[in-house]
Parts: sequence; structure tokens; C-alpha cells
Amino acid sequence: MKKIGVFVCHCGRNISATVNINKVVEEIKKYPGVVFCTDYQYMCSDPGQDLIKKNIKDKKLDGIVIAACSPSLHELTFRNTAEKAGLNPYLTEIANIREQCSWVHSDIKEATPKAISIIESIIEKAKLNESLSPVKVKVNPKALVIGGGIAGIQASLDIANSGHKVILIEKSPSIGGHMAQLSETFPTLDCSQCILTPKMVEVFQHENINLYVYSELEEISGSVGNFKIKIRRKASYVDNSKCTGCGVCSEKCPVSVDSEFDEGMGKRKAIYTPFPQAVPNKPVIDKENCTYFLKDGKCGVCQVVCTLNAIDFKQKDEIIEEEVGAVVVATGYELYPMKNMLEYGAGEYPDVINGLQFERLLSASGPTQGEIHRPSDNKIPKRIAFISCVGSRDPEHHLPYCSKICCMYMVKHALLYKEHVPDGEAIVFSIDIRTSGKDYEEFLTRAKEEGNILYIRGKPARIIKQGNDLVVWCINTLTGKQLRVKCDMVVLSMSMVPSSGALDLAKALRIHTNDFGFFTEAHPKLRPVESLVPGFYLAGTAQGPKDIPDTVSQASGAAAKVLTLFSSDEISHSPIIASVDEDLCSGCGICITTCPYDAREMDERKKIVSVNEILCEGCGACISACPSGASQQKNLTDIQIDNMISVLLRSNAKALEREC
Repeated sequence: MKKIGVFVCHCGRNISATVNINKVVEEIKKYPGVVFCTDYQYMCSDPGQDLIKKNIKDKKLDGIVIAACSPSLHELTFRNTAEKAGLNPYLTEIANIREQCSWVHSDIKEATPKAISIIESIIEKAKLNESLSPVKVKVNPKALVIGGGIAGIQASLDIANSGHKVILIEKSPSIGGHMAQLSETFPTLDCSQCILTPKMVEVFQHENINLYVYSELEEISGSVGNFKIKIRRKASYVDNSKCTGCGVCSEKCPVSVDSEFDEGMGKRKAIYTPFPQAVPNKPVIDKENCTYFLKDGKCGVCQVVCTLNAIDFKQKDEIIEEEVGAVVVATGYELYPMKNMLEYGAGEYPDVINGLQFERLLSASGPTQGEIHRPSDNKIPKRIAFISCVGSRDPEHHLPYCSKICCMYMVKHALLYKEHVPDGEAIVFSIDIRTSGKDYEEFLTRAKEEGNILYIRGKPARIIKQGNDLVVWCINTLTGKQLRVKCDMVVLSMSMVPSSGALDLAKALRIHTNDFGFFTEAHPKLRPVESLVPGFYLAGTAQGPKDIPDTVSQASGAAAKVLTLFSSDEISHSPIIASVDEDLCSGCGICITTCPYDAREMDERKKIVSVNEILCEGCGACISACPSGASQQKNLTDIQIDNMISVLLRSNAKALEREC
């Protein structure tokens, strides 16, 4: 029988406040198989770890149980401690008596026996643990970055500048993302294009970056260190090797449609470059609106005027295959659909617009060259209402979360409007104003003092049309008075939502999202840029609402994680994976279709299932599906689970006897 040592942590008062540690140690010492048990104030501290190492050696322990906090926090810490003492790290177990016991109880008489039973169940698991060795895998030091906004750009440059190859894919015809649409950025009011364009050009010219625009991830397989990907490069119907981006084709094209880049506030042609500073600065043909495709070749003006013969109507989508070692997800955001805000007349009243549309009106490269015109009649609006938290912080009707940036870009919009229209009135309606970033509060103060902006505390209930005016109905929550404010135009500070296609991408990558579709980090504090699946890293607003500084910081953090992965020729993969008992396997194949990681395949010669240990993540789906019990998790076998359950049931039975 194994000699098990148990080490009980006080965790300050996190555990000891509701668990009688002395009683726990006294009872565990009596448990069969336990040869040593002690406690310490902070077991994860250096003295605590030294205590563990000393007793592993002195007592010749061949299995240890640390009764402390969640294994997601310190399991690796204690495994490394055991390994330094000469014990196989996978003979270390964590009994979670903090989150699962002390934190959910206030009565020490209830928490103490529960802590004892939790530890006893883990001891039973430890008795049957086997020594395991990590699975080694070679690392391909090339990264894939999905999304060409500022997050994807920053991550790509950080990785590429460190000497590693990067594949950057962007679904639009140009990189730049939403930042390229902005007029100025808060709190410094820097020109967005002035600070973004140099980075865009650097990406395009970088020798270590292979840029694919107008492209999407088609397929991905493999695991951390060795992913195989397929990229669909959509047909642009323009030969970029011949095209010089002169723009004659767009100029002569007879078809005009709403511009996505200008958020419908301006027009573009059927063959177009999204914006003047686009990278790459090459046009694409919008097949859905091109007369040539809609009317069986009855146009072709662009082909006629192109002297370089760069127009190719026969061009097809291209599938490009690559191999990479890590993936950075930087898919960005979109704004909450205005069609959901019927109470504000969004979609019905043309003079009710969202923040990005207002940015395009403010921009010198926008559809009005920076002149603020009312969409309905092109007149200069003399009074604009700016409404915050539209779609955010509204769990009853819309989204419960705060979008973080809306307050600040609303303040920026009001200030810039006053600069463009000095005699205009800017009225800000807000629940409150959150200024969480560096110099943000000072920016708000400046706007209030210099901008001559009226702030009304209250969220409007509705907006109605009266003649040429928009009337905002609201209650001022400070005075309790009902207000009916006539305006020429209304700008809605819409909340952030994940970009379209994010959920489909999450399924393809096999990584998690939260209830709202944002990609989920492995740990909100300690692992904010890692996903729960090794090899996938998160950057920018793909993970949640954030401003540009936080987006850039997180992108660099994700790049740093990738570089850490690439710093070694090979990496270790956890050996706690599923295995197959060949004597029990019937070759039914149920587990193959059940496995979400494609880690199982049929051995056609033996007619049994085999496991690709590199791909297996130990999720246990195959084990629950296997009808013959042939699939077993290493160090979490059916026998171990049965023994753990038996201990817990006995403990519950004893507790019931005491109550009776």
C-alpha cells in the first residue's frame, strides 16, 4: 500500500475561519494509508513547500494530498514541489476545502466534517494514482493571428519582431478594423489614422508576416504546437500582382451602394477600396452588387478601363494550407444592432445614428469630409442629444454588462461636436459616467469645463418625431422632473457585442465563449489572455469590451504567451488523458464521434480504437460514451471514482446518524 502524506493549509483565515484545522488533522491521521499529516498557515509559501519536500524525503512518501484551495490555482505549484523532492508530480492531489467547503459554509460544525470527507475521498484517489510522464511534442514556431484590427496588428508585429513567422488573416479587404473608422481617439484626441496607419504599413511590409485579407479560416486541426489550417482566400476578381491601386476602375464603375466602412453614411462602388489609407490598397469586386455578375457579363466597365489587365472575372476562391504552432484570436467587435432599439426610433428615423456613424461624419476622410450634416436633409444640426448605455446595463430588455468605452466615446463625441459646431448645443443623457482609464477623468473634466456641454442624469424612455424635430422623453433623476427635449439629431452610444461569426469560429477552434459570445479566458485574473484549450490565445475585444490601450496591452500579452511557447523546441502535454483497454474495446467507434478534439481513430488492422495522445485533452466525453468501459482516464479510473464516492457516502451516512 502507498504511503500517503496529507498537508492541510489554513490559507490565512480563508479556510481556518470555518474549518477546525486541528480536528481535521487529528481525524486524517487515523485514516488508512495515511502515514503523515500536518498543517501550515500558508502551504503555498516557500516555508510551506519546504515542509512538503522535507517530509516527502524523510517519510519516503509515495503520494501526497494537499488540502487547500482550488487545483486551478496551485496544482502546478505543488506538483513542481513534489518533483523537486523526487516524487512523480502526478502522484500529487489537491483536496479543495476552500471553494468547496469553507467558502460555502458559515458553521464550523458543518464545514469541519465536510472538509474531512473531501480529504478522505481524495486520499482514495491518491492511493491508485500511477506515475505518469508528460507527452512531448515538437513546436512549429509559426503563429496564426485571426483578425486584422489593432489587436491583431499589435500581436502580429510583436511576434514577427521577435523573429518568428506570422500568418495574419482578415475577412475584410483591408486591415485596420474599427479603429480605422475613428476620427480621433480619447483622451488625447490623436488622429486615429495617424497612429494606426504606420502600423498597418509595417504589417504589410514585414518580412515575417504573411498577410491574407479578404480571407477567413476554413478549417483547423491538430493541437498546441502543431496545428494544420486551411484558409479560404475569397476571390477579389482583381489580380493584385498587376494592380497598382490607381483607382480608375472605381471611378468609372456605374454602381454605387452603401459603404460598410462609412457605416451607411456614404457610398462606395461595386469595385472598391474600403478607405483611402487601406492596406493593402488594392480594390475588390463586390460580386453581390456587380452588374457583370448580376446580368451575365453585361457591364465590365472596370475591365475595359484597366490598362494593366488586372480585372479577372474568372478568379475563384483559393484554399491555402499552412501549419502553425499557436493561434491568437483577435476577431474584434460590432455594435449592438440599432434595430433592437425601437423605443428610440432607431432604423426608422434617419437622424438617430450610432457612435460609429457619427465618427464617420466627424472624420476628415468621411463622407462629409468632417462636416457634421443631418442625414435626413444635410443641414447642420444645432442641437444633438448623446445617449449613453444604449443596449448596455439593461438586463430586463437588452444586455446586462457594461461596454466600458461608451461613456468615454460619448464624451469625446460631445466635445468634438462643439468644436465642429461652436454655436451648437450638446446634451448628454447618462445613468452615470464611468472613467476607468488613465487620464479619463481629466478628459471628462475638460469636456465639462471647456465644452459647455449640458449633462442630464437619466436614461431616455423614448424618442418620437415631431415635424423635423426629434423629441427625447426623459426623467431627470436628480430633480425628478419629466423632460421633453427637442433635438435635430440623436447619437446613440451603442454597446459592444462580439463580431459576427465569432460563435462559429469558437466551435471550429473548440474554445469556449460566455453567455454573450465573447471568448472565455482560462482565468480572469491569472490567465487573462489564454483560452482553456492550449495553444489558443485571446486579444482585444474578442475577449470582452475594452478600449484601445487595454486592447493593445492584451494583444502584446497574447504575443508574449506565444513567444513563451516558441522559446522551446518542444513542449509537454499533460499525460492525464484517456486511454483504451484493448482487451475490452469492441471497436464500435462511438467514442470517435463523441470526441470533440478528434483525438481518436479506428485502427483498421486491430479493429479497435487508438488515441492520439497529443490531441486528447482529457475531457472524459469518450469515457462516458463507451458502452464497454474500455475508455478510462489516467489517474481518474472508474475504480478510483467508485472508491471516492463510497467514502463520501459513508461520511454522509455518519452525519445523518449524528443528527438522528
